[in-house]
Amino acid sequence: MNKLSTSLHTEISLHQLRIFTAVAHAATLTEAAKQLGIAQPSLSQQLSRLETLVGTRLFNRRPGEMELTEAGLYLLPKAEHVLRGMRDLEDGLMQYTTGRRMTIRLAGITSVLRILLPGALKRVREIFPEIDFDIQDRAPADILELLYERRIALGLLAENSMVASGAGFSQVPLLTDAHVLAVPDTLDLSGVIDPRRQLSADQYATLNQSIQFSFGTQHTKRVRNWYERLFPDHAVVAQCRSFEVATELVRAGAGVCLVPTLAVLHGTETLKGVRLYRVNATARRIVALIPSQYQRVEPYKSFIEALEKTAREVALPETLGVPPFLDIGPQAQF
Repeated sequence: MNKLSTSLHTEISLHQLRIFTAVAHAATLTEAAKQLGIAQPSLSQQLSRLETLVGTRLFNRRPGEMELTEAGLYLLPKAEHVLRGMRDLEDGLMQYTTGRRMTIRLAGITSVLRILLPGALKRVREIFPEIDFDIQDRAPADILELLYERRIALGLLAENSMVASGAGFSQVPLLTDAHVLAVPDTLDLSGVIDPRRQLSADQYATLNQSIQFSFGTQHTKRVRNWYERLFPDHAVVAQCRSFEVATELVRAGAGVCLVPTLAVLHGTETLKGVRLYRVNATARRIVALIPSQYQRVEPYKSFIEALEKTAREVALPETLGVPPFLDIGPQAQF
């Protein structure tokens, strides 16, 4: 065995591999350091040490960007495989450890956590009363990063919001959640073909005050294009990071908002004071995202089943038909 091979076998650490994969999937070094909970100088030092050990650069460094080199692209799937193996080893050994509580770590988007988690948690704790949960309310991109870093074992999000890289995990379909246009209940759009002519000046003004929400750059762009195509006179009056806040603004008469139907459910009740109109847009497909090996291991297997049962019991809000002036063109993709 040559000197380089000996060095690689004896000196590359799991910590360095975790840092490498975090940087590979993060937008910036600062973001990677935040995800790992370490100082950025320490992260940079460990990354440089790893590059020294392998004898080549793993990233091309540009202002505000870290791009994988060919060597980095080669290492990434292998590093992820090693880290998955270690997590599986830890999880497998856990079943032999007496007196230790098992924690299910998961992250999800707010509207899904609010509706699905309470019932599923109750069901699984009837089977495993000793289990506890570490729950994080995150945006889709953050959920994927947490999964890649193995800081969570399960993500609850919309399949449509994932980039192709999310395909590395098993997807368990839970429910379909249509998009609707939420408007104040004083605004009746049924049968409206020409809003400018058929609505009063105040109603037309409210219709063109958009309250927008986004999970990321691509979603923001698609939503903006939808409003610009169907509401050419609109102005953005508020940008929100929560569907729940957006719908409360709608109820108060501040404007209208494109939202998924789950966002207007408060427990088993539909938010009062709003009308929900169907729109010509693709529905969200809500899935549980999980490493494939966890699907067959308890308590994850029972928790997935509990999520599926809870999802089947969800009664989505009643919605009104698509207003004629919105029933034009191809389906919008969100």
